[in-house]
This record gives sequence, C-alpha cells and structure tokens, in this order.
Amino acid sequence: MPSIDLNAYSDALVVLGTAGVVIPLVRRWGFSPVLGYLAAGALLGPFGLGSFIKIVPGLYWVTVVDPKNVEGIAELGVVFLLFLVGLELSLPRLLTMRRMVFGLGGLQVLLTTAAIASVAVALGRNPAASLVLGATLSLSSTAIVLELLSGQKRLSTSTGRASFAVLLAQDLSVIPILMFIAIAGEGARGSVALNVAIAVGQACAAVAAIVLFGRFLMRPLFRLVATTHSADLFIAAVLFVIVAAGVIANQAGLSMALGAFVAGVLLAETEFEKAIQATVEPFKGLLLGVFFFTVGMNIDFRELIRDPVWLVLLVIGLIAGKAVILTALGRLFGLSWPTAVETGLLLGPGGEFAFVGIVMAAGLRLVAPNVESLVLAAVSVTMALTPVLSVAARQLRVLLVGPARVQPELQIRPVHGEKHAIVVGYGRVGKVVCELLDQHGIAYVATDNDANTVSRDRRDGRAVFYGDAADQEFLKACGLASATALIATINAHDVIDEIVRQVRTARPDMLVIARARDAGHARHLYSVGATDAVPETIEASLQLSEAALVGLGVAMGPAIASIHEKRDSYRRELQTAAQNAGGKSTHAIRRRSLLRTPPRP
Repeated sequence: MPSIDLNAYSDALVVLGTAGVVIPLVRRWGFSPVLGYLAAGALLGPFGLGSFIKIVPGLYWVTVVDPKNVEGIAELGVVFLLFLVGLELSLPRLLTMRRMVFGLGGLQVLLTTAAIASVAVALGRNPAASLVLGATLSLSSTAIVLELLSGQKRLSTSTGRASFAVLLAQDLSVIPILMFIAIAGEGARGSVALNVAIAVGQACAAVAAIVLFGRFLMRPLFRLVATTHSADLFIAAVLFVIVAAGVIANQAGLSMALGAFVAGVLLAETEFEKAIQATVEPFKGLLLGVFFFTVGMNIDFRELIRDPVWLVLLVIGLIAGKAVILTALGRLFGLSWPTAVETGLLLGPGGEFAFVGIVMAAGLRLVAPNVESLVLAAVSVTMALTPVLSVAARQLRVLLVGPARVQPELQIRPVHGEKHAIVVGYGRVGKVVCELLDQHGIAYVATDNDANTVSRDRRDGRAVFYGDAADQEFLKACGLASATALIATINAHDVIDEIVRQVRTARPDMLVIARARDAGHARHLYSVGATDAVPETIEASLQLSEAALVGLGVAMGPAIASIHEKRDSYRRELQTAAQNAGGKSTHAIRRRSLLRTPPRP
C-alpha cells in the first residue's frame, strides 16, 4: 500500500475541523467568522499550541505542523474572492472608477510608502530596506476587507466603493514593488530600465491574453458546457477559467488574484454571470477560511514577550498612520468625513502581501531577521484587528453623522383598497407604469427605497411611499393580501429575486411582472416564480422593429400584430428554457384583467 504524507493530511484535518466545528460556534456566539479563523490559526498554528508538540506529542493531531501544507489552498481563497468581485462589476463601471483607483489609491500607496520609509530611515535602517518596509506595509488586506464589506452587503456603499478602489490600486502596485525588491536585492545588476520594461511588457501581455481569452473563448466555452446540462462539467469549466486566468497572470509576475479579477469582469456581462456566481460561492467561503487560518498562524506570541513595546508601537503606528493619510486623501477626493474616516480605519491594518514582500526581502538580505519577525508579527496583529476596527469605524460613523433625521414624508404608510397593483420602484420606468395605470383608472400603491427620491416626489404631490419591498412586512403594509399584481420596475437583480420569493411565499396565485436586463435574466426570473419577465434588450429590439416596419410601409395593424406574436414567442421560449433548466415551473395563474379593478378614490 503506498505511503501518504501524514503531515499534509493531519494539517488539512485541523483546518477542516476548524471550519466544521469552531466557526459554527463562533457564529452562534455572534462573533465574526473572519476573527474566528484568525484566532483559531493563531492558537493551533506552529507559534501557538504547535510549539509544544515536543512536550505534548498528542498536540500533533490538533495543530498545524507545516504551514506550507495549506498555503497553496489558502491562496486560492483570495483568487476566488477577487473573481467574484469582478463578476459584480463591469468594464464601463471600472472605467468610471479610474479617478478613485489611480488618484486616491495611487496617492495612498505613494504617500504611505514615503511616510513609513522616512520613519525607518530615522530609526537607522538603510534606504533600500526602508523603502521595502514602506511599500509592503502601505498595502492592506484585500481578502479581509472585501469579505467584511461583502458580508455586511456594503460593497456598493460609498465606503465600499472607496475601499475597493484603493485595494485595486494596491493590487496593481504589487508588480512594481516586487520588481524593486528583486532589483535592490540583486544589487541592481544589469539595466534597471530594461528590467522594468521587460516586467511591464510581461504584465501587459498577460492582461491582453486574459482579455482575448475572455472575449473570444470563455463565452463559447460556457455555451458548449451549458448544452450538456451537466452541473459537474459546468463547475469544472468555472474552475478551469479561474485557475487558468490566475496562472497566466502569475507567470507574468502579476498576482493570481488580479488575473482572476480580470476574468470575472469579462464574464460579468454574459448570460452565465449568476450561474457562475452560485457555483463559486461555496468554494470561496471555505478557501477564504483557510486563508484567514494561515494568516492567524503567522501570529507569533513570542514577539509579545520579546519586544512588547516595539510591537505595540508598530501596531498602533501602522493603523493610525495609514488611517490619517487615507482620511486626508478621502476628503481631498470628495468623500464625506464619515466615509473617509471609516475607509481609513478599514484599510489601516497591513495586508497579506507583507508576508510575501518582507520574506522575499529577508531572503535577499535587504531586511534583517529580527526586523522581519517583529514586523510580520505586527502585521498579523493588525490584520486580526480588522474586524474590530470595522465595528469601531461604523460606531464612529454614527457619532460623526449624528442620529438620522427621518423626513416626515418617509413616515407616511400606504393606504390601500381592494384589488390594487403594487409598483416597486418609482424611477423613470416606474413613473411611466404609474401614469398608464392612472390613465386606465387602475388603483395602485407605488414604493421606492430611495429616501431622497421619495421625499422629492411626495413634495411634488405624487403618491409614492418609502420602504423596502423585499421586506414582507412592508409588502403586507402595501396590501399584499388584497393586491392583484406586483410590478417590479427596479434594476437591482438580487432585490427583484427576493421580492418575487417573498410574494410567492405569501401569495402563490398573484400576478408578478418583473423588469429583466436580458433574456438570461428573464429566464432566471421565470425560474424563481415571476409570472412575466420583460427583458430590456428584447423589448428594445421589438420596438425598433415596429418602428422600422411602419416606416417601411407596413400597415400599423399587421406590424403591431407581428410584434405581439414575436413577443409571445420569446416569452414561451424563455419559460420553457427556465423549466428545462430545473427551475420552478412558471406559475399557472388565472390572469384577472386589471382593467376590471375599481379606480382609486
């Protein structure tokens, strides 16, 4: 029987046991899972209980013997996280963020590097080592910060967008930092300009290769796999794309996570976005947990005894210094005080790249061993403090903003009658829907979750109510029990899904009409229970066709009839596709004519 590497298996068992036993307990006690993984890594790692194995051999089975046994899997956690972040973005949205990425994020890296390097020089370090320390400590933990914001559903807030822009700039800066460490460690042998040009060329070629792969091969690949209707093959295709993009980036000197991020952005506008997201999510959670566990393993409690004063000063100085710089830059780039302060505190701790950069610099004898161990211990502690700083930042934000002033218009509750429609979203689309309902004498209750919009429209005399339509209690207040239809005009896909589910839970027989982005989104909405889904792309093509037919001399009646026939054909195809894909059957609903409902008083 072939022998196995018992160390690797025992270390894997410790990490999986932590995920299966410790984390549920941490969740039950109300603590952050990130903090739970960090604490478990510190306790069960080689600097924690693992350091007592020679005294108590039984600890071998409950501690990690060699961190390298799980480091490869841990890196994939960050790769999957960045891929999912890319899926939530699009290329146009990324381009709109360029000012924040290269302005706010770029300046943060430069100014923080200069500040930390200046302090290191003042403490007697040579300029090269000081620049290495400054550059590596200027970066924050992409994995921890994005996971915290994602768990709080705050990636789309002003704090989330600012934090992501800075983190993206930091990830991009990894390339020149690694180049500098390599050149400085080799004593700048050869032409520095040539080395830089070669590295930048490799990076550009890698990104171009990923973009070309995404544009011309990824969508056909997923279409081919989707025709097999095999969940296993779909998972394999997703994993192949993520790892392949990461490997291409890695071979060019970029981080694997950055390559996966580019692949995610390219897939964000395809019809497979949601299916891919659902496939990756379970892997991401476990792999990120392994990553946080490995970060915790780097916390050396012996440093607390060896240099407690220096360690505390480093921790406080790093967090405070970066927070002050980021807060000042945030204000310079138009962020409000609460957002700037919260972003500064979130990104104040060090990041996982410090373990790569400083260890590499120590191997090249740029950084002394005692400095390496002290700085890495301080970085580990600051990363472990990130969840605590997140809570403190949100509390401080409340103090800076003060108690929220609720405008009187937002406290008005809907007054509804019998057999009315509920219109969710009072933007441009919602206003048109409500005008036509008014024109035909159909009673309705209009809602929106944008406080400013609701306040402005109510002052203009429009009967719209503020609230979250994904909350079943609010839907009940809107007369869900007696309503004949719900019309969702909003463009937030996850929110529409939740609204449809809430309505179907309470009213399986209700007419639900939802706005969809495209055919793929419409098919998804049919699968979760929408009666009708209206894809914007298809409707635009139908309206364009109608105008063209009439303009080319086709009589209005036949032209409109053919458009209606085509629309019904599309609807049948999407409903059938949703059923064949394993979704819920389209609800068989007897559609009562809204025209027979009484007009609003």
